[in-house]
Amino acid sequence: MKIIVSACLMGSDCKYNGKNNLNDRVIRFVAGHEVTALCPEVMAGLGIPRKCAEIRDGKMVDSDGRDVNFVYHLGVQRAIDLIERESPDLIILQSRSPTCGVRQIYDGHFTGTLISGQGFLARELIRRGYSVMDAGDV
Repeated sequence: MKIIVSACLMGSDCKYNGKNNLNDRVIRFVAGHEVTALCPEVMAGLGIPRKCAEIRDGKMVDSDGRDVNFVYHLGVQRAIDLIERESPDLIILQSRSPTCGVRQIYDGHFTGTLISGQGFLARELIRRGYSVMDAGDV
């Protein structure tokens, strides 16, 4: 089986704060499969570390209130291009991320409040019919 996984879940230090979301359950789950790790933010050229970003009123803004929508959409497009080439059977994405969150995201006000919703990449992949799983469901 071909599986695409958020790179932070595999231990890549690509989060906004320069850390990772290493997830042993995900690593055990994908063991023995063909795995490709990706980070849309890094694919867009965003640095590590970088300002935290959240979706507010349908647009991505960073913690300074700057509109960073374009660069996040660029990362999503680059990730989709890779995903289309790979034709994965499953995609496992990091929970709560403004790009990858499958069921929940932060509310856009940088208060730590979670709301139902999907990150930019998760929403687009689901719209296109890919099998997408939240890391928390592994």
